[in-house]
Amino acid sequence: MSARDFKQLLARAVADHDSLVCVGLDPEPEKFPPPLRGRAESIFEFNKAIVDATADLVCCYKPQFAHYAALHAEDQLEQTIRYINTRAPGVPVILDSKRGDIGNTASKYAQEAFERYGADAVTVNPYLGGDAVQPFLDWQHKGVVILCRTSNPGARDFQDLDVGGGRKLYHAVAERVAHEWNRHGNCLLVVGATYPAELAEIRARVGDLPFLVPGVGAQGGDVAQAVQNGRTREGDGLIISSSRGILYAGKDEGFAEAARRAARQLRDEINLARRS
Repeated sequence: MSARDFKQLLARAVADHDSLVCVGLDPEPEKFPPPLRGRAESIFEFNKAIVDATADLVCCYKPQFAHYAALHAEDQLEQTIRYINTRAPGVPVILDSKRGDIGNTASKYAQEAFERYGADAVTVNPYLGGDAVQPFLDWQHKGVVILCRTSNPGARDFQDLDVGGGRKLYHAVAERVAHEWNRHGNCLLVVGATYPAELAEIRARVGDLPFLVPGVGAQGGDVAQAVQNGRTREGDGLIISSSRGILYAGKDEGFAEAARRAARQLRDEINLARRS
């Protein structure tokens, strides 16, 4: 493959690693093992150890932008993505930045994600509508991961609003993405594991459109329910993301080995559910 294509990378990583696991790289230096704390590149060193420990167990990685920007660590985010591309070149990277703005600004956000950081996909907020999402969609080989039914408790405040005919706002978003915005086949939806019934509703409305599923682990989403309600007929179509449950599974110098055990356990739990 001459240029990195998100869909192809993802399909190959899922098959090669028999995995639907995404590790969220959300660094919190106060939770790092003591030997890493206070070091100039502690975030990159922590991420590097996690990637080394889990590269053969995952289908993608998902660094969360705010966890770097808040610490003036955007350079270590760039280092991390470059390292993933070198250490695990077949594993795609989703930059979780939830961008959404008017078209000319959105085009700069797309350039930031795909050129500056070298991400293979980016999370996007659809609230401003199609013209704000289009600059991301124009990158035909990149993934555009669109917020639909998020995992947080406040998701109900707006996403459950009735937009007519018994349809809720998140139904309208899912259908618009599946039937209008996905012309290049590069769209995904964010649907939280904390709302398993909604996973099934959305799957019924969008066919095989892939889902990024946060909310397992620390947020309390049930893995088996998420898989059973969100999978496609083939038993896939899901990227199930865990951050804290993997990154901080261990607190001492053995943190990377603990992260590997947690990632393997999640992979096996997902696979058991998808094949049952």
